[in-house]
Amino acid sequence: MSNVSDSPSPRSVRGIIFDLDGTLVDSALDFDAMRREMRLTDGRPVLEALAELPPEEAARCREILHRHERDGADRAVLMPGVPEFLARLDARGVRRAVWTRNSRQVALDTLERLALPFERVVAREDAPAKPDPSAVAEICRDWRLDRRQIAVVGDYVFDLEAGRRAGTHTVLYTAGLEPHLCEGHEIADFHLPCFTAADDLWQWLGL
Repeated sequence: MSNVSDSPSPRSVRGIIFDLDGTLVDSALDFDAMRREMRLTDGRPVLEALAELPPEEAARCREILHRHERDGADRAVLMPGVPEFLARLDARGVRRAVWTRNSRQVALDTLERLALPFERVVAREDAPAKPDPSAVAEICRDWRLDRRQIAVVGDYVFDLEAGRRAGTHTVLYTAGLEPHLCEGHEIADFHLPCFTAADDLWQWLGL
């Protein structure tokens, strides 16, 4: 079930920044298995953990990370309704970007294989990783849009934290789950269960 913010202020969103894995596509990445293979603490974010490792150990873990991401790119499938949702954005002149914690090459390969063209793709090599909001500010400047004309859409708390810290609207994609089962649900401005059931979201975004 979607959840609309209580704020009565009108919105006119002119750009949307999407997460990739778990939002636009399902790559079936198993982060718990990844952490076990890397011998990392359960539940610890992988990129942050790797940044604290000695160089040789970090290099070993990055090879594991790359392998898992490459496998995920090869098996990735579109979330239901994504092509139609993006086409509707294009028809309304709404700009769109992908912002991911994946590597740039993996992200580009995934988008190309699934025929998802984006004018802007920001990966971990390009900007500090989420939840750091720097990439959002850069995209706003590039698009010449105010932060309140931007929405960040993602399935995880890091997406929502980054959007909130940047001052944008935030949309939690729940993939059909009840929002309370999704980490970060309490800080999202809107809960979207599926791109095939987005009529309330269109209205909320002012589109």
